[in-house]
Amino acid sequence: MPRAKVAAPHATHKFKLLLKREFWEHKGGFFWAPFIAGGVFLLLSLMGMITAEVAKSRAAGQDIDINGAHVQVGALDLSKLTQHLSAEDLRQFGGAIDLTLLMSAGIPFIVLGFVVFFYALGSLYDDRRDRSVLFWKSMPLSDSQTVLSKLASATLVAPGLAALAGIATMLVLMVMLSLFVLIHGGNPSTLLWGPASPLSVAATFVAGIPVYAAWAMPTVGWLMLCSAWARSKPFLWALVVPVFVGIFVSWFDLLHMFNLDTAWYWQHIFLRLLGSTFPTMLGAAANLDTMQVHGPEDIAGLASVRSLYSLFATPSMWVGIVAGLAMIVASIRLRRWRDEG
Repeated sequence: MPRAKVAAPHATHKFKLLLKREFWEHKGGFFWAPFIAGGVFLLLSLMGMITAEVAKSRAAGQDIDINGAHVQVGALDLSKLTQHLSAEDLRQFGGAIDLTLLMSAGIPFIVLGFVVFFYALGSLYDDRRDRSVLFWKSMPLSDSQTVLSKLASATLVAPGLAALAGIATMLVLMVMLSLFVLIHGGNPSTLLWGPASPLSVAATFVAGIPVYAAWAMPTVGWLMLCSAWARSKPFLWALVVPVFVGIFVSWFDLLHMFNLDTAWYWQHIFLRLLGSTFPTMLGAAANLDTMQVHGPEDIAGLASVRSLYSLFATPSMWVGIVAGLAMIVASIRLRRWRDEG
């Protein structure tokens, strides 16, 4: 009997397999690191709550003076406190809770910056160092597919998992705070879940993933270019080249002819080239022109979806995207002939 013809695997199927390969090879950084960071934050928060309860129990029965009113430390009744809160008080309190949730969910994203940085730096160098690149080149996979799968892992998969870790951290913290409120006679629905906007904060982190991917493009592109080009020590090349250029520009004041000072290079070139994987820099850039803060609710509003997506209206974002894509193309071409160990 003639053998049935086996259809060649579709390009999207190959790409999915490459993404799975990157995930399983770097599961510790992509998955476990952000969840562990969130868990450590929750553990420290729990320890802080327990410490506060122990301190309150030791000070039980003592009176303290707050604006002329005598308050008994051991008699904390949140139900009575809620009765005296106005609508404006609850709005401001909700803004403070949103800010707390934003900070707690942002802890895994701090780890994300380091994970993506070192992942991109070793993405095309490690398989040349251990010569596994020869095996992968023997597979029916193009260099473009391989490099793009690493790019997608750094800019989409890793921040997506960090967003899940951040949302999980935020929700567990809300449960812990709810239990604290219940213990002290309060209603979590009235005091926490009603004034706060946990779903809105969670949606901000999810909706911000494409913005992060675009913003991180110059750093990821530069690190992958160094990873594909360097024969050894890609970290030194990635750091030394922009530092040397910065010293050269500063020494001869080359930017003066463009009516720019030396600080412009370090802020718009050096930091964008090496620091764009860190979401803190993304948030600072998104709110550079709107840093008018009058309360906690205004601080939480600075990280809104509208604020983040406003970056697509800035030249810095698009210049970074174009530069990053150009370096990715160069990385693909370098990988076609760099296969030494």
